[in-house]
Amino acid sequence: MTFKSTLIILIAILLRSHGVAQSIPSERVLPIGDLTNYLKEEVRKELNGADQSELAKYFRDKFSERFFYDYNTFYDRLPHYNLLYANQNGHKRGALDHMSKYNDSTQWVMPFNYLNGEPVNAYAMRHLARQHKMVDIALHYFNSGKDPKYIRYFENQMRSLNAALHANKYETIEDGNGVYEAFRSGYRILNWLWIHNMFLNEAEYSDQDQLTTIATLLQHGQHLYEHNDQFSAGNHQTRGVSALAMLAILLRDFKGTDQWLERSMLRLGEHLDQEINEDGFQFERSVHYHMSDINNYYYVYQLAKINSIKVNSEWEEKLRGLFTTLVKIAYPDRSAPVLQDDTEIPWGEKNDISAAMTLGYLLFEDPEFGYFATDKVDDRIYWFLNNDQVKMLEDIESKKPSYGSLAFEETGYYIMREGWEEDDKMMIISAGLDDKKPDHQHGDMLGVQAMANGHAILPNYQVRYSLPDFEFFKNSMVKNVALVDDVLQGKKYTSNKGGSGFGKFLDLPNPEVIAWETNGDFDFFAGSHDGFENVGVDYTRQVIYVKDAFWIVKDNFSSDQPHDYKQVWQGHYTLENGPNLLRATMSDACGHDIFQLADSDELTSDGTRGKQWSVVSKEDKKDFSFITIIYPYCGYSNRLDEEAEDLSIANWKVNDSGWELGGDNPTSLGSDDKIYLFNVKEVNNNNLSLKSFEAADFFIKTGHDQVLIHLLSDRPGTLEIQTKGGKKMSKSLKPGEVWSVKF
Repeated sequence: MTFKSTLIILIAILLRSHGVAQSIPSERVLPIGDLTNYLKEEVRKELNGADQSELAKYFRDKFSERFFYDYNTFYDRLPHYNLLYANQNGHKRGALDHMSKYNDSTQWVMPFNYLNGEPVNAYAMRHLARQHKMVDIALHYFNSGKDPKYIRYFENQMRSLNAALHANKYETIEDGNGVYEAFRSGYRILNWLWIHNMFLNEAEYSDQDQLTTIATLLQHGQHLYEHNDQFSAGNHQTRGVSALAMLAILLRDFKGTDQWLERSMLRLGEHLDQEINEDGFQFERSVHYHMSDINNYYYVYQLAKINSIKVNSEWEEKLRGLFTTLVKIAYPDRSAPVLQDDTEIPWGEKNDISAAMTLGYLLFEDPEFGYFATDKVDDRIYWFLNNDQVKMLEDIESKKPSYGSLAFEETGYYIMREGWEEDDKMMIISAGLDDKKPDHQHGDMLGVQAMANGHAILPNYQVRYSLPDFEFFKNSMVKNVALVDDVLQGKKYTSNKGGSGFGKFLDLPNPEVIAWETNGDFDFFAGSHDGFENVGVDYTRQVIYVKDAFWIVKDNFSSDQPHDYKQVWQGHYTLENGPNLLRATMSDACGHDIFQLADSDELTSDGTRGKQWSVVSKEDKKDFSFITIIYPYCGYSNRLDEEAEDLSIANWKVNDSGWELGGDNPTSLGSDDKIYLFNVKEVNNNNLSLKSFEAADFFIKTGHDQVLIHLLSDRPGTLEIQTKGGKKMSKSLKPGEVWSVKF
């Protein structure tokens, strides 16, 4: 041994003997006999040389004070949990599934096999790393006679990871299935804290076992601390630093945990600032990831309140805003639309937000949140409520929301709403693309979803990363969008390195919102995207909600060369009298018609996974506009009458307004003193003559002494008017702008 190495060892011994601060190691798990050396000085003095039994008791006492609920009340809560969720069989299935696949002392790096000899794939590896089925094992222990083997299985699997860490034999793919990657580690910490608190009453979970868990969590915490010194966009870091903050609060007796808390709160604050848009939507534009972030912030917010740790008021405002956002996007039946990578129930056409909104009510006691609540939060969240919140589940106040049509302008969602009765209509338009991390974005630019009469009439579908057709369900053929030739919106698909199934499009259309206007007669949206510029086509979409009746969707294509232009509509349809009328009817005789005011050429239908869609085409054209009516109805006699000579849509007459129209194939929808006009250059009636310098779209409403002219085109326009009295005037209007003219 050299003099230099001997000197280093002596200095280390001296530093340790004098209690100089040591950093908790991240590359190994502390022996439990060394834990006291890493306690804060005041805690060491309080414990005064405590042995392992006294140290374990000390932390049991601290967990009873600091955790979300006192572990001494676990046996009071368990029967209520089982009664409320009745998922004992689900926990049993999860427990037995996990134990049938992995030894308790399993491997943590691929390749290796399940116990049945089949190879473990990347998708399974990431779920092993999360340890979520270990919670099933823990709850099955309590529900099946408390066989100690289940506690031993948990202990041994944790120790096997520690052994893999020491031997450097664990998965390290950071953007795939890295065992200590922030999301995987954070998820595992959450599950192990949950299990640890449940097991603290159990004799089989010995003092040594408890301290081993604490030592393991300390290593996890230090690893998260060291590897999250810079902001990294996305929910993976958010999940990790949320867990780091929890450990910093629960294990604040150890040196270095103050720095953990400081860094984790800094990172979480950055995520709140940069990833919760000013309009209140989580930046990844997905309901699933929006609700996941609610949980990430909730765990820390709740623990901080329990432990009298002050949290910035902006935290509370932003957290509350996340729940308010769910109210604003909700369907009238209290569910929510499917947006981007929503993964809870693959192929589902709606999102259940009731559990999240129940949590929102428990936090803020807002009756509008209570309108969407039930008597239960998500079953995972139940174990992170305090006992007073559990009692609140029995008496939730409810108030119907009052939000009407509105826009999330930064996120790029536009809501057209009739009201909050269960059979009311609602449409959501997707017109956003996050510039930081569009990984979860689907090929649905300017796509729509709609609900009417309690049905998702123009649905989108939830996905699952591990399914082989995930890429297909992420792209445009299963959206309500417009297409050109065979060009889909999502291009250059790539999978992540871990091979778990997740993938993203490297090339997606860039949207531009042209106009958004809402008033008592209609809602109007106009937007464009550049998704077809690669084939030389300019594209815009206009959507008009004729209040409380139906929608008009106008898709405009323009090119120097002929193309096939298409609309894709999700749903199970029949063809009624040619390609211009599609019909879907539900089991209660409610349904919707999709009617083309401008003749199309061809209609094809296809489907997979029990889903179906129809494609309406106009072939070999340079310029073309679909003008499409989405007409919900309930009952056979209220459908669009495909056999009528003079078609009416509700009480709106098609091309029978009494006005003289000029232009190339002008189209009108008229009802009493109101008229919608499309592709017109000149309009005349007894009181008014209107000219546009180029074909345009309008809504005109006449009164006894004035006329209101709304420009509903996808571009500005200049109008000239001459009244019956000979008065002439002109005005340039932006899309959505109104001109009030006195007679």
